[in-house]
Amino acid sequence: MATSNPLESENYQGQEVKPTPDNPDTTRENHNLLHEIRRYPKIVAYAFGLALNFLLTGYDTVILGTITAVPYFKHEFGELFNESYIIPAAWLSVWSAMAPIGSMLGAGAAGWLQDRLGRRLSLALSSAICAIGIAIAFCSNLPEGMDSRRGAFLVGRLVQGWGVGGAMAGAQTYLSESVPTSLRGSAMALSPTFMLLGELIGAAVIFACEKKDSSAAYLIPFGTQWIFTLLPFVLAIALPESPSYLIRKGDYNMAHKAMRSLHTAEVDVTPLLSQMRLSIAHEQQTSQELSYVDCFKGVNRRRTMIVAFAFMVPSFFGVPLLASASYFMQVVGMASSLSIIVLILGIVLGLIANAVGIWLMSIAGRRRLMLTTLAITTILWLSMGISAFWSGNVVVWYTAGCMMAVVVVCGMGAWPASYSVAGEASSLRLRAKTQGIGVFCYMLSNVVFNLVLPYIYNTDAGDLKGKTGFVYAGLCLMTFVVTWWIVPEMKGRTALDIDAMFEARTSCREFRSWTSDDSYHKEGGT
Repeated sequence: MATSNPLESENYQGQEVKPTPDNPDTTRENHNLLHEIRRYPKIVAYAFGLALNFLLTGYDTVILGTITAVPYFKHEFGELFNESYIIPAAWLSVWSAMAPIGSMLGAGAAGWLQDRLGRRLSLALSSAICAIGIAIAFCSNLPEGMDSRRGAFLVGRLVQGWGVGGAMAGAQTYLSESVPTSLRGSAMALSPTFMLLGELIGAAVIFACEKKDSSAAYLIPFGTQWIFTLLPFVLAIALPESPSYLIRKGDYNMAHKAMRSLHTAEVDVTPLLSQMRLSIAHEQQTSQELSYVDCFKGVNRRRTMIVAFAFMVPSFFGVPLLASASYFMQVVGMASSLSIIVLILGIVLGLIANAVGIWLMSIAGRRRLMLTTLAITTILWLSMGISAFWSGNVVVWYTAGCMMAVVVVCGMGAWPASYSVAGEASSLRLRAKTQGIGVFCYMLSNVVFNLVLPYIYNTDAGDLKGKTGFVYAGLCLMTFVVTWWIVPEMKGRTALDIDAMFEARTSCREFRSWTSDDSYHKEGGT
């Protein structure tokens, strides 16, 4: 049947798409960030809308992580220890780990569902599952027995984590597939920014409710999570389907329509779509399979390992501990109300740092920012550990200051840059599954840290308190070394450029100076 869609013309079969002013996805990041934002207002709007999924992640993380520091919650779910209520280390550990375990399962399922149902339906389904998990946690105080209450809360965290993991993987996939090269890094860097915004709102809600002498002290924070689940669900219904997914399914007319919905009338979407189709066709020449196993074959193995590591970078520089900063600071010796204020202040500073980080990403790239900020963070954690050999209010406040400084430093570099690396390193064809693997690894690292950390610093276990800084100093140093060894600079590179560099076995330190003449033609890219 004849079609008016230029994408189905044979003129686009295997044709190299040249960089032009109307073909922004094949150009380097030559324009400043504000210029590109004005050029693609609809893409920017959708990127901010998709970032609501990360706001949901941050909000849920701080609600579930900080609720254990609320006195009435500790009264109803904890037990007496030295004349005060605490959450036993065993339950604190398994609760902390259960949400990431659920997210691992959700991310793994999302990678498969996205390729079967599409990006939109997968996102909507993840939001619905998250709402069910919230309902279970909300009702967890109804059983009479303490173990039954704790078990119900555990199940709620598991189900809720499943939905959060699926939403993260889906949003990351959609952004990495649909945003032009010139905005890709900054769009991916919205992830930690909105996580911090969600954490800020969550911390404010906890602060407002923690003094209540009834179950409302924790039920109100639980209930407000439904609001932040509804917003991503509505967006998933209104969002156009990913053009990359539609091209892969052979529905070129719908792909053209979806791309038109993502851009203004001034942008010629045909070259964008033809380059996307060329990238997918180039990948299909080397493999006809589309499975998780395919992510670990040939050059895709290296790409998948980079994505997995990039997703774990936040865990290595301290996010699991920072998310529980209120409880941790109480263990160190700070009052409950002050600990929540410190948490809120740290999040506000982190938001400002992330705004700066998004701008820095458009100038300095990913690799340099990661290495610089990880080196500084190593020193900060080390100094916190050393200070813990003394005691007193000065040490308590210095510990809080170090944790806030880590948020600021990593917020300007390692945090947003790691999300950009995770979104850029995988091939288009395997992106959904690779992002699923990445989120799985991110949540796996959270599981490990959330299981282990309470036994390191809690008063009824390791009781290291501020000396926990030594643990993270070692982890940051390790992360610095691995980043230098395996993470390449992909700033301003198109999907075809990145494919060619990986296929040519280019070392990560040679990515910045690579040109298409080095290997692209040798790989049959003309």
